[in-house]
Amino acid sequence: VAAGFAAAVTEPIAAYSLAAEGVFMFYDSESGDLLSLSGQGTAPRKATVEYFKSLGQDEIPTGPGPLAHLSFTLPGVVDAYLSLLERYGTKSVGEILAPSIQYAERGIPNYDYMLDRLKSPMTIPQFDEYPPGGTDVFYHNRELPQAGSLLVQKALGRTLRKLVEAESAAAGHRLNGVRAARDSFYTGEVAQMISDASQSVGGIMDMEDLANYHVEYETPAKTSFMGHEIHTQSFWTQAPVLLQALNILENFDLKGMGHNSTAYIHMITEALKLALADRQAYYGDPNFAEIPMDGLLSKEYGKERASLIDSGKASPGLPSAGNPWRYSTLSGVPQVAHTAEAAGSDGGGGDDGGTTHVSVIDRDGNMVCATPSGGSFGKSVFFEDLGCALSTRIEMFNFEDGHPNRLEPGKRPRTTLVNYIVTKDGVPVTTIGCPGGDHQAQGNMELILNTLVFGMNPQEAVEAPRFASQSVTNSFYPHTYYPGQLAVEPTMPSQTVDELRALGHDITFVASAGMGATVSTRDPETGVLASSGDPRRACYALAW
Repeated sequence: VAAGFAAAVTEPIAAYSLAAEGVFMFYDSESGDLLSLSGQGTAPRKATVEYFKSLGQDEIPTGPGPLAHLSFTLPGVVDAYLSLLERYGTKSVGEILAPSIQYAERGIPNYDYMLDRLKSPMTIPQFDEYPPGGTDVFYHNRELPQAGSLLVQKALGRTLRKLVEAESAAAGHRLNGVRAARDSFYTGEVAQMISDASQSVGGIMDMEDLANYHVEYETPAKTSFMGHEIHTQSFWTQAPVLLQALNILENFDLKGMGHNSTAYIHMITEALKLALADRQAYYGDPNFAEIPMDGLLSKEYGKERASLIDSGKASPGLPSAGNPWRYSTLSGVPQVAHTAEAAGSDGGGGDDGGTTHVSVIDRDGNMVCATPSGGSFGKSVFFEDLGCALSTRIEMFNFEDGHPNRLEPGKRPRTTLVNYIVTKDGVPVTTIGCPGGDHQAQGNMELILNTLVFGMNPQEAVEAPRFASQSVTNSFYPHTYYPGQLAVEPTMPSQTVDELRALGHDITFVASAGMGATVSTRDPETGVLASSGDPRRACYALAW
């Protein structure tokens, strides 16, 4: 919890905002709870298809540009952190937030990764669309600051202090203070600031929306693979794409193909395309839509989908979605995968510009992995008084009648955010997370295969070259689609790249196919912990 709040201060441009969202997996060794926690913000009550169409919009727009305020999503990550602190924590809000407040008020050095993001040509123009934006906070006279100079975020520090002040005003038990801090953010002073900020620029999120928001604890989706079970968020995220792809891939001899061989990359890519096609057709918030979850995750369905892969030829675009209803206890009709028009020749990667990941394992075997995100400066609105930007995640909804991911008030968008806990004989042994937009589930799957199939240690697993299919409609506005495109990192051998092209893959090079990946492990017999730092980003493994 402390690390998550701190990241909102230390990675404001590189990762995510305090007023954004997050997804969580956690294991409590004392109770045995292994649960998913949804801190994904929902659509405001005024966010309807009819409302957006009345504005002449056929989809939900974001920035860059003057329409970013139309996509504000309720902030869920603070509720998630405080809920975890209430149910499983031992410290006070003041203790948890003390480092974050210090970083905000005293400043942190501007570091290379953050400066690289500040160089984006979208950032200052987007600040200027909604003045004053964050230009005075993050730049020096509109110029890029020097590396090592201090970034001071006084307003963000004040916002965090309001949570501590609310706790201090609450009498009695620690839990009263945690609840008071939460109330400040969702029904009190901070909530009023968020509501006023939204409405000041024409947004539709208000106090009533904030007061009605609550996180959800859920039983994870899971599948088995090579003597392990992989647990993750349900179908309101893209997380089960990885589970579906593993069910397909267990029908092939991956180890015999060799790590990152042409045959191996081709097979994984084609399996991912099949799973992503189902994502486009069937995924959405199960609280609002009937989804054949059991069918999508059945081994029989995975075997059926595996039979569609041609080992000698790449599918030219996104394949057709399957019919998981045949393997489900529910009844329904097959759906068509939601796709956009082909957008050209260069997808440029799946990164949304704003996600981070934190995994923590302690000596007792408790595990938490968090993937918070949202509030990207280039596509949202930075509010000077709040000290942060709001999330625009409802851009991921569509307007299609009957689709599980159709926009509805109070509904969670089918988010890209994912993370995973791997168990062996019922005992958690690994946490895995990999930011990167539509590349997240794909990058995480490569990490799991690196560890389970090829026996790599955590650092080897994250350093290995990665790849990702871009042959699917991008989850982010304006939802581009690059049929048949396969993104590979520059470290991939040129012979392998040439052979993949010969199979029909449209190769494009990206700096990272998922960045900031983390694999953390615990040996249940010895208690030995191991972790990793991805060199693609400012990413570290720490022990104390």
